Amino acid sequence: MFWKNSKKKNDQGPAQPSKSMADLLIQLETNPDFNHFCHNSKTLTCWISFINTVVDLEYIHRDLLPALYSERVQRMKDIAQVVPVDKLIETRDLSVIQTSLLDGCLMIQPSKRSQHVYLIPCPKKQARQVEQTEIETSIVGAHDAFVESLETNINLIRSRIPIPQFKVEEHRIGKLSRTRISILYIEGLANKANLNTTKQRITDLETVSVINANMLALMIADNSWSFFPQFIDTERPDRVSGALYEGKIAVLVDGSPSALILPSTIVEFFSTIDDYSLTWPIASLYRLLRLFAVAFSVISSSLYVAVLTYHYQLVPKDLLATLIVSRSSVPYDPIIEVLLLEVMIELLREAGARLPTKVGQTIGIVGGIVIGTASVQAGVTSNILLIIIAMSALAAFITPNYRMATTIRFMRFPFIFAAQVFGLLGVGLCFMFFVCHLLKLTSLGRPFIEPIYPMRVTDLKDSFIRLPTSAQGQRPMFLRTADKNRVNLQRTTQKKGKPKPDIDE
Repeated sequence: MFWKNSKKKNDQGPAQPSKSMADLLIQLETNPDFNHFCHNSKTLTCWISFINTVVDLEYIHRDLLPALYSERVQRMKDIAQVVPVDKLIETRDLSVIQTSLLDGCLMIQPSKRSQHVYLIPCPKKQARQVEQTEIETSIVGAHDAFVESLETNINLIRSRIPIPQFKVEEHRIGKLSRTRISILYIEGLANKANLNTTKQRITDLETVSVINANMLALMIADNSWSFFPQFIDTERPDRVSGALYEGKIAVLVDGSPSALILPSTIVEFFSTIDDYSLTWPIASLYRLLRLFAVAFSVISSSLYVAVLTYHYQLVPKDLLATLIVSRSSVPYDPIIEVLLLEVMIELLREAGARLPTKVGQTIGIVGGIVIGTASVQAGVTSNILLIIIAMSALAAFITPNYRMATTIRFMRFPFIFAAQVFGLLGVGLCFMFFVCHLLKLTSLGRPFIEPIYPMRVTDLKDSFIRLPTSAQGQRPMFLRTADKNRVNLQRTTQKKGKPKPDIDE
């Protein structure tokens, strides 16, 4: 794992700070977008440096440079009183100077090679405006989604958690990328062990770059060899806010339009934010429907292979006759037939995802109909298998989380090969393998299949089914939060009673 080798530091990495100010300036002056010039006024002479592709040039020419010509600026210390900025950094630390220049700061020096400088933050941010969700769509919930700007994403969450206990800690990861990563939590609510583990895994990373939140999730996962995602990634600020109120921890990566929620359980990958906006029977029904769809998507193709290869006696006579007629012109074994359609579905799905939206939808629909009909008429596949594969692909789309949906698509193939070799016994053995793997899997050191194992009846109230809020008075036990109570059930019940009569009545 990336985070285990924390004590082996590479001191020769290219992200190491320069040895002197002269070395830093020589290194930066090789770039055509670096400006380094002398500023002369009646009262002050100084050197100004900035990288024009990462700073707000309009702000510099409109506000900063005219302010430096003011007669009030006679010494370097007077800049803080004249320059219209929120924060003026005075430092001699070369590492801070290098990082600040690359982040969009303007540097002012009393002389050309002076290491005592003033840094004025004036970054230029290129980011999308807040738009509607595209992957985790909601019918009755909020529609705003994260963007690539870290500050905007934190604002979306802070507006939903307007309390001083909401904390944001920032770190820089990657020897080359120096990516900004923020850890979000509610002080006094998040478990300290979970928080310390998260900080340790992130700060101990030894990697060249971190591009997005999903890449970070793979690096800090408990088991990097597992094909199950161990942290929830979401583009919804309201889901992150709800998780923070539960006592969880969120991680944001600058440049990534998604957040990580940790720790997570496998049941949470099949829940949506709309579940908490519907009545509890309907929300529970939808959750059970998603779990049934996942089970059907995983084992339907393998059951077809196992039954037709080894256990055709299990098929009712009326259905067996239909199967015989359907496969009478198919020259291949059931596994070849199944793999052919499964690969075709995956190709159509991947092509639809990579092509532009309008073209991708057309390719997916038309390609599925044309290829499916042509394969049946040509006698390459049977009608019944085509129906099973189509329903299996449709059931896989019900999973709300994309990474978990991808894992479910992958799980079908081990089941198919096991069914070909051992029949229904192979399906059972493959199922036992995945169950044992899930039993050993953890998320931030917490059991991944909680509340099934270890069994916690309290947490079952919001797992496979969602009971009413009045029955969920405590936060999940596996989070070990400092404040276990989610709502005061006694006061809530009292307020639902009849109003007390007025004394004068």
